[in-house]
Amino acid sequence: MLRRHIWWLAPLAGAVVAGAVVAAVSLGGGSSSNPPQTGHARLKPAAAALAFQSAITAVVHELSPSVVQIQNSQGLGSGIVFDSNGDIVTNNHVVEGGGPYTVTAGAHSYGASLVGRFAPDDLAILHVSGAHLTPAAFADSSKLDVGDFGIAIGNPLGLRSSVTEGIVSAFRQGVSEGNGVALPLMIQTSAAINPGNSGGALADLQGRVIGIPTLAATDPQLGAGAAPGIGFAIPSNLVKDIATQIIRFGHVVHSHRAYLGVEIGDTNGAGVLVQSVTAGGPAAKAGLGSGDVITSVNGHQTATIDDLTSVVSELKPGTTVELGVVKQDGGHKTVHLTLGTFPGD
Repeated sequence: MLRRHIWWLAPLAGAVVAGAVVAAVSLGGGSSSNPPQTGHARLKPAAAALAFQSAITAVVHELSPSVVQIQNSQGLGSGIVFDSNGDIVTNNHVVEGGGPYTVTAGAHSYGASLVGRFAPDDLAILHVSGAHLTPAAFADSSKLDVGDFGIAIGNPLGLRSSVTEGIVSAFRQGVSEGNGVALPLMIQTSAAINPGNSGGALADLQGRVIGIPTLAATDPQLGAGAAPGIGFAIPSNLVKDIATQIIRFGHVVHSHRAYLGVEIGDTNGAGVLVQSVTAGGPAAKAGLGSGDVITSVNGHQTATIDDLTSVVSELKPGTTVELGVVKQDGGHKTVHLTLGTFPGD
């Protein structure tokens, strides 16, 4: 979860800033009556480079008013003003733990209420009443290409309105958050994504949101620390779809996500335990029952819940899949199951 450990890091950031100020003061040794002579700039950047720099600053000035800070009892995160009615889209994991929620936009802070959330896509909507907030523009993420420029704006480590830059590095399917949630399609970006960036904006050079930064890869060789330059964002088309449904209905009515119809649990790497089966759901129709263990889907091993959710997140409702199952009596069975549509929250 991208907003964890934020309070541990904030004091260190404050100490670094204080040290920088002291250093700046101690270096100012020139006499005011006899100021040192300064040189003139000798470099003349190409016009294209200066134009590129101006484009980045224009994006920051355009989009920053639409990126807000969200705080609750669990910590800090970011959000994007979705419309002129005061609706704000963010990650579901930013609002976990419940309210009260405080939204800070510019110099003003507001109380916010939870409109709805959809954990499978890690998205949620907060609402602020009586505030004149600036909505962001959202791009068509289906038109993105690897190599497109990306600018991340958010509140990493509680440092409000911080900006990092990179490119669209790749598109990844079935990216697991490590908590039983897997996103069907993610934008991989080299823009630095840190705790507190969750729910903020990844933007193009036109100042349009192309995605919501959600998680960063971790490197076991770094003690599970963040792997530099590998972050992930939820594509803007998915954000627009789910956010619009939550705002209109208070919940998701058409998830577009595949559904097994089971409650599941871990087995310490031996497969995914079927704890219960939804009556009339896909699993029940296929003959699965409580106590069965799902070990594979279409030949892909599913040793853990994250394995299973990652595989299923890439599939479409109506698809027939082949499950490897260990029955309660220890017997192995192949089950053919037609996936349903996740019913929403």
